[in-house]
Amino acid sequence: MDLQLIFPTPVYIKDIATEAFNQELEKNIFSWAKEDGGITKTNVNGWHSADNMHERKEFKGLVDLLFEAQYFIYKQEIMEFEPVLENMWANINPPGGYNIPHIHPNSLWSGVYYVKTPNNCGSLILDDPKTQSHMMIPKRKSGIIPPSFLWKQIEYIPKAGRLIMFPSWLNHWVNPNKSDDTRISVSFNFTQKSII
Repeated sequence: MDLQLIFPTPVYIKDIATEAFNQELEKNIFSWAKEDGGITKTNVNGWHSADNMHERKEFKGLVDLLFEAQYFIYKQEIMEFEPVLENMWANINPPGGYNIPHIHPNSLWSGVYYVKTPNNCGSLILDDPKTQSHMMIPKRKSGIIPPSFLWKQIEYIPKAGRLIMFPSWLNHWVNPNKSDDTRISVSFNFTQKSII
């Protein structure tokens, strides 16, 4: 039989920066956190900056890299118009910190960039968007996952310097940081100039 994979969910992943780049980001994010109490959104036991990070000059290097990635995605996805970076924020998750399940409304593409990722610091989980598929979960033999992609969740282990981008409607969360160190990431949302 021929296999057709329909209704795919695109996830783009790229390692984009160096250790030195991340060390500078870490320093600037910690400095920002000292002067700003942050806000509460999906974060639990962690610091979430204001969402105007893209307007601060010390983070322009990262903004440029995000635009480069988004232009690539717009080309791949055959999208018209210019990308617009709606908002961007830093996350500091100390041991025990995590983010509850959520989506990013009024956006097209969302993502995370990893600045500091000690071992076991909390994976990114993406949920199967086909909610009806959760009514029956098949039993599988251990070993290789079949090409039909009947997964219900996908786990991405964070890696410093890595960028992950996905459609904003995709439900996702961050598992608790079980390390003895701090996890630092940056999240953001893109849309198109024509729809804002």
